[in-house]
Amino acid sequence: MTTLTLAKALNAGLRRAMTDDPTVMVLGEDIGRLGGVYRVTDGLQDEFGTRRVVDTPLAESGILGTAIGLAYRGYRPVVEIQFDGFVYVAFDQIVSQLAKMRRRTNGAVTLPVTIRIPVAGGIGAAEHHSESPEAYFAHTAGLRVVSVATPQDAATVLRQAIACDDPVVFFEPKRRYHLKGEVDADLALADAEPMGAARVVAAGDDVTLVTFGSLVGTALDAAVAASDDGVSVEVIDLRSLSPIDHERVAASVRRTGRLVVVHEGPRNVGLGAEIAATVTERCFDFLEAPPVRVTGHDVPYPPARLETHQVPDLDRILDGVDRVLGRVPLAAAGPAGAARTEVGA
Repeated sequence: MTTLTLAKALNAGLRRAMTDDPTVMVLGEDIGRLGGVYRVTDGLQDEFGTRRVVDTPLAESGILGTAIGLAYRGYRPVVEIQFDGFVYVAFDQIVSQLAKMRRRTNGAVTLPVTIRIPVAGGIGAAEHHSESPEAYFAHTAGLRVVSVATPQDAATVLRQAIACDDPVVFFEPKRRYHLKGEVDADLALADAEPMGAARVVAAGDDVTLVTFGSLVGTALDAAVAASDDGVSVEVIDLRSLSPIDHERVAASVRRTGRLVVVHEGPRNVGLGAEIAATVTERCFDFLEAPPVRVTGHDVPYPPARLETHQVPDLDRILDGVDRVLGRVPLAAAGPAGAARTEVGA
């Protein structure tokens, strides 16, 4: 076991995948000589050469189109999108081609492309650099979507994604790149938890708190704060956003009777809506209160000075816990005294 940051763990996962399989190659803007904006690919070009670690032009649609062609010829390309908002340029390639080819050919053609995307806010950047596009891709049949929150998952789930024959959108919470943790970089994939499995990261009995990626750490802080007030919160890290491990979430809600879902993306048609709806369908007789969503607001991502109002923080999550416990009315006054019926509104 080695202590690594999340960024270094991703680097270790890439290095192990490239060492184990010569068909794995990495493509992206400034990923070779520079080592990437966040230095996730640092040193890989020196080790594996320019034919396997390829600096590309600044053209996301071209990068994804090239990756699709490489996958068609038997390679396992790993694409780095420099910032979350830049992926929209390649949306057509991802949704119209990458997600459809296996079904279109009745399984004859697989496109094992992994798309690494640094996501979410909290770094003081502008729009197109702090977005949470998970709902677009989770809505697209044919794609797998995962989001890591710990250095160990960064190393292991990335290797699982690369080994998967389906295309995988791999979200990395950019403001957690410096998070440190113990990592077994040589963990055999056969011994690792499945890529699609959610994980209970804090046990509790009163409220189920479901989140992923950048907000897992904040949710754990909220669980500690709630315990000081006598409330036992169970925190679940989804890890996989498509498919979602609904069974693990439902099993927790059947015990606690209450659900709070937290994510940075906008509330409207966000991932929290799907989770809340599915829990309501599967656990209706067990629910003691309506599910509550704590989310980003339904606005374009704000300037850096305002992003603390956009990203769910400890207070907003605890407010959601209070609402689902009935300590605060579901329809409560907002900061300016106006009626507020939605936590994410």
